[in-house]
Amino acid sequence: MGVARDQALAQAKADPQNTIILTTKDGDVTIRLRPDLAPKHVAQIKTLVKRKFYDGLTFHRVIPGFMAQTGDPKGNGSGGSDLPNIPSEFSTAPFKRGTVGMARASDPDSANSQFFICFADASFLNHNYTVVGEVVSGMDVVDKIKKGSKDDNGAVTAPDKIVRMRLAADSQ
Repeated sequence: MGVARDQALAQAKADPQNTIILTTKDGDVTIRLRPDLAPKHVAQIKTLVKRKFYDGLTFHRVIPGFMAQTGDPKGNGSGGSDLPNIPSEFSTAPFKRGTVGMARASDPDSANSQFFICFADASFLNHNYTVVGEVVSGMDVVDKIKKGSKDDNGAVTAPDKIVRMRLAADSQ
């Protein structure tokens, strides 16, 4: 645990403008954003983080062995922010444990504010969804997020929430 925390602190110091600290009731998740892969998506997430848009939002869709999804103010997968949708920025970066990707509707250019964190390999998403970052510490916290039912597409009853989400640069 000490090594992971040291790595997270090193990441936050190395690039605090592109490091997010996502706080849940179980602890902090440190996410390294990847503007090199998805500059428009990363810029939108950072804008929303600075507005405190994500604070208090639920993990409304959590499928065991797949991913935890959040970022919807409606809490049902149909909502987004007041900012425009973002054109896809697909890359060769793989979807694996700890990858952070943008959720979207069937239109590849419909990502807005919702994102997900992969619990495991999800290579079937490769080249079809936008990778925006990766968890550098706190996957143990992600693993504790309350799961939904696979039979109900991951819908969660009394879901866990994001307590606070901030850029490392703004956490001083």
